[in-house]
Amino acid sequence: MRGRAILRELPLGSIYLLKFASIPVKSTLTQAARDFLSYRFLVKITAYAAIIAVCFFVAYEVRFDFAVPPEEQIQRVRTLWLILGIKTAALIVFGQTGSMLTYFSIPDFIRLGSALLFSSVLMVFPRMMGYPLYTPPRGVLLVDLLLSVACFCSFRMALRLYRERITMGRKFGDRRSEKIAIVGAGDAGASLANDLLNTPGRGFRPVVFLDDNESKFGKFIHGVRVAGPAELLPSLREAEDVKSVIVAMPSAPAKRVREIVLFLAQKGYKVETLPALEELASGRARVSLIRPVELEDLLGREEVALDSAAIRKFIEGRVVMVTGAGGSIGSELCRQIARNNPSRLLILDQSEPSTFVIEQEMIEAGMGAIVQPLVADILDEARMNYLFARFKPQVIFHAAAHKHVFMMERQPAEAIRNNSIGTRLLAQMASKHRVSAFVMISTDKAINPTSLMGASKRLAEIHLQALQSNNHTATKFIMVRFGNVLGSSGSVIPIFKKQIAAGGPVTVTHPEVMRYFMTIPEAAGLVMQASVLGKGGEIFVLDMGQPVKIVDLARQLIELSGFKVGDDIELKFTGLKPGEKLFEELQHCDEQHIPTEHPRIMRFVPKNDAREASAKAINEIESALYIVSNNQLKGLLKTVVPEYTPYLD
Repeated sequence: MRGRAILRELPLGSIYLLKFASIPVKSTLTQAARDFLSYRFLVKITAYAAIIAVCFFVAYEVRFDFAVPPEEQIQRVRTLWLILGIKTAALIVFGQTGSMLTYFSIPDFIRLGSALLFSSVLMVFPRMMGYPLYTPPRGVLLVDLLLSVACFCSFRMALRLYRERITMGRKFGDRRSEKIAIVGAGDAGASLANDLLNTPGRGFRPVVFLDDNESKFGKFIHGVRVAGPAELLPSLREAEDVKSVIVAMPSAPAKRVREIVLFLAQKGYKVETLPALEELASGRARVSLIRPVELEDLLGREEVALDSAAIRKFIEGRVVMVTGAGGSIGSELCRQIARNNPSRLLILDQSEPSTFVIEQEMIEAGMGAIVQPLVADILDEARMNYLFARFKPQVIFHAAAHKHVFMMERQPAEAIRNNSIGTRLLAQMASKHRVSAFVMISTDKAINPTSLMGASKRLAEIHLQALQSNNHTATKFIMVRFGNVLGSSGSVIPIFKKQIAAGGPVTVTHPEVMRYFMTIPEAAGLVMQASVLGKGGEIFVLDMGQPVKIVDLARQLIELSGFKVGDDIELKFTGLKPGEKLFEELQHCDEQHIPTEHPRIMRFVPKNDAREASAKAINEIESALYIVSNNQLKGLLKTVVPEYTPYLD
């Protein structure tokens, strides 16, 4: 009862401190008991006790102008043991004996300050309970609190600086600090500079900030001056020996970032950047994550806002199959699907090595319990029928396809067999087994196609729409089109990098050829979003942004690699290959545009979506695959896809 009365008398601020510190008292005391009498524990307690005693002794001297009366000297000795016990206990309860002394930051400061303030408040209790001889004067308590906070923080900061400046310096060895410039004087740049300055052993020393914000010009961040915009760097005196520049501008427009990076690369600077946007926005950027600027950083793709709740509802608890799971899009779909808690994820691919790679990645990510690897060919009807009956998929993302335009142009039978006939077989099986949703990954090359690959994908779209028009199917057939994906196998950027590494030339088909680009995670995320929006029979087209000239990509990549176009690396135009277009299109002439709830996704519904003749046509083409010539096969395909303009040998 007495304890409850004391608690009721406890000042409100003290109760708030206990709540604010959020210390798991039971677990903290258990850990302290486990560590008791350990070497490290005794060292910490001894150091803390020495600081407490010195601060309390000095507090009396300050309060009485260094002339403490005899009776107060007796009081000081009498209460010293009490305050030692209370403060030591508070430090234990607030987790200060279990923390690593050489790591000290704002959360540690809050807990340490809370422990010391709580102790000072408790020291008032003896006077409140009728024992004034065991309570120091209020002035002593106030001075003691201020001195204790200052001394404890100084002690912890000194140990942190020792670790960062000396211990880590030994770890990295005897390195000469390289001067660097940081573009971006915001949170990301400041965090980076602080990290570099606190760990000089890494071998980097920021000497200047560059930023477009005029209000920051001449100001200092962690002792480093903000000189002006990036274009001033070559003329700055403090940057005379700077050879490397780190771009830390997560919120800047992509156009401006591109201008800065290309300007610095042309001036001969080595340009690097920081990692993912979410890491930068949270201020958790670290030096070890600095990487060279890639071409993907300059294309200006804005972050996609997805309806995460709707996607999770669509995926959660379901059996999901991904065909072509070892490919660029298929593997990224697996990653994003796994994060939405399916009951089982069936990763299906014809390639055993590709299936193994994505399976191992899923296992390492802690998804091994839900992942089921399946090596199978979608054209193997018996095998696929067994898998559908055995695993009962409820959602299918169909990413398996032959996609290389020029290669498929020379062997049309394989493109039609895999992209059209394989999709038909898989879709019919999905309808037979009452799969809830079937999402096919298509391509912008299926729009008014000039390539056999694009026409084979268009034929698959037509057949899926015909199946959807059949009222007897319970499956939603959804198609998603998008253009070139950065970093996918066979894409232009890896080819350019290989050519640059070999000393050139970098080959471009035509100076005016343009393509739409998007990143692999962006494409996969929008595919999943479209699958939520689909009602069945629609073709969704992802917003690809602005088309980019391939020759401009080549030039920028050459400059980012530290070379000059023409002087170091030659650009060579080879002419358009069979089936290639100068420009990709976004819409068929017979398709009607209907907006969706998502601003980055467009829906196209054909004016005549009942293509019942497509099944018969596919059967006819299938029977002629390895009988007629390539030109005749393309002619047969044109009868079903009239907008197809074939390249004939």
